[in-house]
Amino acid sequence: MSSNVNEQMLTLGTQRSVIRELFEYGKKRAAVIGEENVFDFSIGNPSVPSPDSVNAAVAKLLSTMDPILLHGYTSAQGDAEARKRIADSLNRRFHKNYSKDTLYLTAGAAAALCCCLNGLCNPSDEVIIFAPYFPEYIVFTKGAQAKPVIIPADTQNFQIDFDALKSALNPMVKAVILNSPNNPSGAVYSESTVKRLAELLDAKSKEYGHPIYLISDEPYREIVFSDTIVPFLPDHYRNTLICYSWSKSLSLPGERLGYVLVPDTVEDCDLVYAAIAGAGRSLGYVNAPSLFQRVCAACADETSELRVYETNKNLLLKELRRMGYHVVEPGGTFYMFPRALMEDDVAFAERAKAHDLLIVPGSGFGCPGHVRISYCVPTERIEKSLSAFEALAKECLA
Repeated sequence: MSSNVNEQMLTLGTQRSVIRELFEYGKKRAAVIGEENVFDFSIGNPSVPSPDSVNAAVAKLLSTMDPILLHGYTSAQGDAEARKRIADSLNRRFHKNYSKDTLYLTAGAAAALCCCLNGLCNPSDEVIIFAPYFPEYIVFTKGAQAKPVIIPADTQNFQIDFDALKSALNPMVKAVILNSPNNPSGAVYSESTVKRLAELLDAKSKEYGHPIYLISDEPYREIVFSDTIVPFLPDHYRNTLICYSWSKSLSLPGERLGYVLVPDTVEDCDLVYAAIAGAGRSLGYVNAPSLFQRVCAACADETSELRVYETNKNLLLKELRRMGYHVVEPGGTFYMFPRALMEDDVAFAERAKAHDLLIVPGSGFGCPGHVRISYCVPTERIEKSLSAFEALAKECLA
């Protein structure tokens, strides 16, 4: 029977990600023992509401705009006025001069990545992915008929292992995906790391006679802690494409609104933009959600109240280290990536379930021996979960 369908798609449709499996398990467990007794750190669903300006923008649009226009098709690349407002916001924040025609609006960062990969890659092209990575990068790359090439993690600080990268680079490499602040480690690539990467890619692009594109996945750009700075990659590498989403910064993951930014510094930028648009057409995206194109454009300079994530990070980091967990301090996001206290991270995460503690094995992120904790939860849940983390540590360290 399976021969009647695409085997790769069948596999994707029948095998949930481990994150989603844990999330569904948590919901079933909550129905038995109560939601307050399940310490679910599985999924990256923002725990703070959208700013009031989002609801105000929705209400204003619904009450003042012609509903035929508001809910109708926009241009495939997005409403022109919305793109202009978003470009203006980027120009204010990053001191640029981008026009609306550098932006292609998408159904979130996932669609932005798929448009970039499908627009750039030909069969047999290679895409460099740094571990630990968001698992869907593998799916998106294979969906574009390209070959994912994984660079192992530098688990000392989760910066880039440049020796491994140099060994992997070759003329078939079309793109490098960079995710900073990083899911799952919370690491932010330093300016020195970014500069070194840019110099290497520049040199290799010249050597190979074609650009290696840097695809920067940035849904966590605004969620950074203390004095951490996220370098703006187009300042350092001309062939950078930025994939963005308001899912985290405005707490709108379900509304699916993001963009691809194709700076005019990109080699053959008009052709690259057209290929990205062609990929969106080929994938059947038609246009990004029309209402939220305008909502996000109106709120492009704003964020949700994000400070609670740093509160959660500080509490969890302090307590986990006290208990004996090894954790590299996150510079941003709402994820923490401690070492598992057993050699087998899958077995460790399974043992945690006995304490109703839901954490994701690092193997799914290309980094075995670690687990991801998604602490975008009420601070009270973290406080209540600490006894479970401690009981787990005592079991494993005894």
